[in-house]
Amino acid sequence: MSYRVTLIPGDGTGPELVAQARRAIEATGVSIAWEVVEAGADVMDKYGTPLPDSVLESIERTGVALKGPITTPIGTGFRSVNVALRQRLNLYACVRPCKYYPGIRSHYTDVDLVVVRENTEDLYAGVEFDLGSAQARQIIEMSEGKIAADSAISIKPISETASRRIVEFAFDYAVANGRRKVTAVTKANIMKFTDGLFFRVAREVAAEHEGRIEYEERLIDNMCMQLVQKPELYDVLVLPNLYGDIVSDLAAGLVGGLGVAPGANYGGTGFKPVPTVFEAIHGSAPKYKGMNKVNPTALILCGVMLLRHLGEPAAAERLEAATAAVIAEGKHVTYDMKPTRDDPTAVGTKEMTDAVIARL
Repeated sequence: MSYRVTLIPGDGTGPELVAQARRAIEATGVSIAWEVVEAGADVMDKYGTPLPDSVLESIERTGVALKGPITTPIGTGFRSVNVALRQRLNLYACVRPCKYYPGIRSHYTDVDLVVVRENTEDLYAGVEFDLGSAQARQIIEMSEGKIAADSAISIKPISETASRRIVEFAFDYAVANGRRKVTAVTKANIMKFTDGLFFRVAREVAAEHEGRIEYEERLIDNMCMQLVQKPELYDVLVLPNLYGDIVSDLAAGLVGGLGVAPGANYGGTGFKPVPTVFEAIHGSAPKYKGMNKVNPTALILCGVMLLRHLGEPAAAERLEAATAAVIAEGKHVTYDMKPTRDDPTAVGTKEMTDAVIARL
């Protein structure tokens, strides 16, 4: 059987990372017909936008995509291709597994977390009003002195619908993957209406799974401390958008950093929704573009997630095992996985992928 998958090389180091991940996936023997489409900073002059309509049309047609990192401008310009993709395709659930593989340099060796992040609302909804705008002045007046007159303002929407959808996804994921516990995380002691709503809905969903999946709650500040002190106590974490973004990077740091952390964004309804976009959570690292230097592990592990999603668990297991074996041996790995970053025995992006393929 052959599968059609959209392939988005991205920009910066994205194209070379995606090329190696593609090689590793194809080496498993699974037949994939790739639809290659362009997005990112490198195509601005060609299309007048970093997110051409052809990208969205391809993902809607195939239902699944593998995406390389894409540069997000800071402060000004296009808000984010990543955010735009999630919003326009309604990719409401971001799933970021953070698993320790022996051989990775880390203070922790007993970490196997999955961060499930709501993708569509919260402060990332992009509802902002600039300093001096009519909307900002109106909100400042309504605040009755709680907001300084010289403020820019962001709105934090948390809906019952989106909260229920993401918590149900987290519980469905836990059941389908043999997980034992879901932990909901907010700051509901301070934001009693927005984060409080998230907790209330989570409790209702948890009640429907009582006896099958354990449920607990943590406040975001305490959760960060708990993850640093005893991450082995946690399993599946479900969070609103902003907290999920921060905690997923924290959890990735526990297992070696963003270079070994895959991710996926799910849309539609149900546990196997369409469309789904698989992507590494690290940036595009444009300063390393074309240098054959950057760690391909995160994109290869995205390939593992992709294969499982396509219904090819045996191929996924072989690819994950091969990647883990290369990391454990520590011989054919990139500079960031060596004991020192200037280790002369470090290999390049392609050579590490070659070592993975050789073990399949």
